[in-house]
Amino acid sequence: MNPQFKRGILEFLVLKTIKDEPRSGYEVLETLGREVDVGLNTIYPILRRLAKKGLCTIEREQGAIGAPRKIYRVTAAGERKLADFKQEWETFLTKVLSILGGGDDD
Repeated sequence: MNPQFKRGILEFLVLKTIKDEPRSGYEVLETLGREVDVGLNTIYPILRRLAKKGLCTIEREQGAIGAPRKIYRVTAAGERKLADFKQEWETFLTKVLSILGGGDDD
């Protein structure tokens, strides 16, 4: 996938992933990695940015062994931001598909 396309929407894909179910950074990577080529060096900075913007919270959860892990949870502000993005994205896609499908295939 074109890196410019991915860069523009990856933050919202991360937000959607943790809205569906609160997850650790590694779980976000696993979930998105099934569909999109993405690495830890991309996911963790996005999660930190989302938390800094107040779009998600970070909770520490102690596992059976090892250090506590961070669990990311979407806030009400994050849900609103995601809904706004989804509406804008659907409008944009409709227009792009109209242009791509609306003429001769030269």
